[in-house]
Amino acid sequence: MQVRGYLFVLCAAALWALIGPLSKQAIAFGVAPLEAAFWRSALGWSLFAAHALATRSWKLQRADAPAVAAFGVFGVATLFGAYILSIHYVGAALASVLLYTAPAWVAVLAWLMLGESMTGSKVLALCMTLLGVACVSLGPSLLSGQGLGAVNLPGILLGLLSGLSYATYYIFGKRYLGRYATPTLFLYALPVGCLCLLPFVSFSSHTWQAWLTLAALALTTTYGAYSVYYAGLRRLEATRTAIVASLEPVLAAALAYVWWDERFDISGYIGSALILGAVACTILGSSGKSAATEPDPAIEAST
Repeated sequence: MQVRGYLFVLCAAALWALIGPLSKQAIAFGVAPLEAAFWRSALGWSLFAAHALATRSWKLQRADAPAVAAFGVFGVATLFGAYILSIHYVGAALASVLLYTAPAWVAVLAWLMLGESMTGSKVLALCMTLLGVACVSLGPSLLSGQGLGAVNLPGILLGLLSGLSYATYYIFGKRYLGRYATPTLFLYALPVGCLCLLPFVSFSSHTWQAWLTLAALALTTTYGAYSVYYAGLRRLEATRTAIVASLEPVLAAALAYVWWDERFDISGYIGSALILGAVACTILGSSGKSAATEPDPAIEAST
């Protein structure tokens, strides 16, 4: 069960690694960053809506509506907007690493709200992850002697905000995946995110290449990634899931190098190695354990 969970999360990480390159491609085609975030959520919603209608999984309890709406604000609008703006300011490689300060937030929130234990392997993995993030985001400026003044502060802060908002996916998912299928949650959360982004979006006409890029962004990084990710979250603890998904910035950095010639210096590679080590530490630390709740077969069939 846990092996499948890890495979699902690793698949989600690979799909999320496309966010940076595809977003930069859309921006290069003339799509404004926040408009790209809007279409990512709107087109992704259409796919989840079709899935929910096909599987007849559209019912949401009225008592859960406020929580789902709040998730739409913080987990969709804030995450999508802050992340793509961070990509715009500091590049896909660095923005993806800043996003993965999320495991630290998840560990604390899961400990406080979900009762997950803070084991030695988790603490070690968290320290490695945060040190890796620091190496990638701050290392180049410090090693060059430019100091923190050379850091693009808005881009860094937006990246950290995206990490904080991303942490809500783990806590929200653990609380509501036992009651709803993944398409049900996003059927209602994504429109809220679209409405929150709408006042900040300036629409314009685009080429077919731009629309194709936006469609690919929605299909892979929204519908595909969240579907397999939440299938993995059903099987794993929230903190472990967050740390394993931290493989994404390493993959994103590789794609950013291939597509956009964005490069890390030695500190960036050291940071990436620390993140990979944290993922390995998490997986090895969970060997023989099965703390995750067994998925509901009826719900699992619809993810």
